[in-house]
Amino acid sequence: MIGFIKGKVFLTKKDYILIDCNGVGYKIFFYKTEKIKIGEELLVYTHTNVREDDISLFGFLSEDEYELFLKLISVKGLGSKTAMNILAYSSVQEIIGAISESNVNFFKSISGIGSKSASQIILDLKGKLVDIEKIDVQQNFKDVVGALKNFGYKSKEILEVLNSLSSLNLSEDEMIKKSLILLNKKGK
Repeated sequence: MIGFIKGKVFLTKKDYILIDCNGVGYKIFFYKTEKIKIGEELLVYTHTNVREDDISLFGFLSEDEYELFLKLISVKGLGSKTAMNILAYSSVQEIIGAISESNVNFFKSISGIGSKSASQIILDLKGKLVDIEKIDVQQNFKDVVGALKNFGYKSKEILEVLNSLSSLNLSEDEMIKKSLILLNKKGK
């Protein structure tokens, strides 16, 4: 399926954007369209949702949002639109925190989610979001994680390197440099 789309934003609406990619307009359901500007060059991670009567694209600005969306739609009875509502409601860290703390009320306060769905989300996902949680909860490493992802490294390998460097008292620049050295050694 389509993993990502890179192009210029042609149009933004309440719940979707149109991206012009070499003269083809892709309609991508998106949960925070107010952050997007028309004419902006954008790379959007996408999930292709295929149903009997519809094929839709759902878009995300980060790999962590995309990964959390995939986990959410794996929950019994939870569809793509509801998963997008959850992501629109809060940040990745807060959603993962609510799952970790079994906070049913957090999910019940989201439009379209009742007690049964809230409990199902926690039941199905508690303990399964460890990699995303460790990276996102480490606020002091957030910019470092972003920089390393821009170099093409995956969340899992970044987490391993950051865990090995976390005890050192390094600035962000030093952390990035040391991480790149370690990641390059691993790749050889």
